[in-house]
Amino acid sequence: MTQISVQDLRRVAASLQQLRGHQIADCVLRSDLRQLKVELADGRIVVIGIELDEAGRQHHLSVDIATPMDEFSRQLEVGLDSRPE
Repeated sequence: MTQISVQDLRRVAASLQQLRGHQIADCVLRSDLRQLKVELADGRIVVIGIELDEAGRQHHLSVDIATPMDEFSRQLEVGLDSRPE
């Protein structure tokens, strides 16, 4: 049985607490059971994974939350027209 440190569990729980009440759009578990990807209806993606050491034993439990960039508010237009004026 794999043992997970209490610190890792607390970090994952704190990250998942932020997502309480949000609708899940899709959920995918890797075939080797090392990663769970959850897509939320608002576009955020949560990835929970187990990192292994060189011997193949669990080394670290990680959680990442990716928020989609606002497509239009952060774009920069650059003119590349090189015609002389």
